[in-house]
Amino acid sequence: MKALLCTQFGGFDQLEVQEVASPQPGPKQVKIDVKAASLNFPDALMVQGEYQVKPALPFVPGLEFAGIVIEVGREVTEYKIGDRVATVGLGGFAEEAVADTARTMHLPAAMNFDVGAGLVLTYGTSLRALHNRAHLAAGETLLVLGAAGGVGVAALEIGRAMGARVIAAASSDEKLALCRKLGADAVINYSTENLRERINALTDGRGIDVVYDPVGGPYTEQALRAMAWGGRLLVIGFAAGEIPKIAINLCLLNERSLVGVYWGESFKRDPQGYRRNIEQLLEWSASGKIKPHISERVPLAQTPQLLERMVAREIQGKAIVLPEA
Repeated sequence: MKALLCTQFGGFDQLEVQEVASPQPGPKQVKIDVKAASLNFPDALMVQGEYQVKPALPFVPGLEFAGIVIEVGREVTEYKIGDRVATVGLGGFAEEAVADTARTMHLPAAMNFDVGAGLVLTYGTSLRALHNRAHLAAGETLLVLGAAGGVGVAALEIGRAMGARVIAAASSDEKLALCRKLGADAVINYSTENLRERINALTDGRGIDVVYDPVGGPYTEQALRAMAWGGRLLVIGFAAGEIPKIAINLCLLNERSLVGVYWGESFKRDPQGYRRNIEQLLEWSASGKIKPHISERVPLAQTPQLLERMVAREIQGKAIVLPEA
């Protein structure tokens, strides 16, 4: 089978499409004929050797994918050959991949594979962040940084589904146009506007209840300083490339909280909560409240260039890799 292989940590130009042996499922795994795989920022970090988990070399990247079950492990009872599924697990940038059943979900008949491939990781991360960690309540104000990216779009849509007022912040007017299209109540261009001042203007000086921050860099402290009493800042990631250093007295003021979100570990520690969140996402998807915004689809060989563009923050919403194209 064809797969995108990472043989050394570093630049994306070292990734190559090669013929490799088909993976074999373990006792509690399924093997999937991959129809679509979604790009995520952790994919880029993993290839560069900068993610908190480093796979053994060589490995096939691709954490989020969807397809058809073609083989089941000997202890698997909940899936059968022919089932349409979406999952998270290493190896999605290939024609075939294996996945743990604990991380896999059945795809509704009406859901396309590319939509399914973009629903689990980004939306799962955002729902855990906003529901389980921040306890976002209807009527509260949510600020989403990097709102046109994969997790940003998910947070925007989920925030609206939960009844919050959503302010979307991004680095260009083009990205903010997408946020408006997706239903943002207000927008901020933090490349041309002072983030803190604009937040204060949009909230009449009250501040933000919840900040969803996958960006980091200089924007984190600005957002923290513009948070309301009891505000919660969700630490999702650092797409800007800089981990911010925060003066902790800013948390004391107004009883603000910094709240970490590590979705990849959370579903190991709280598998029932993970399942409940997946069920909620499927319900919202069926009712049209959420839908991954797919901006482009590319064949397997173009994945390295797509990863370069992701790191440069040039991709809006989700980009999909089609291994069989």
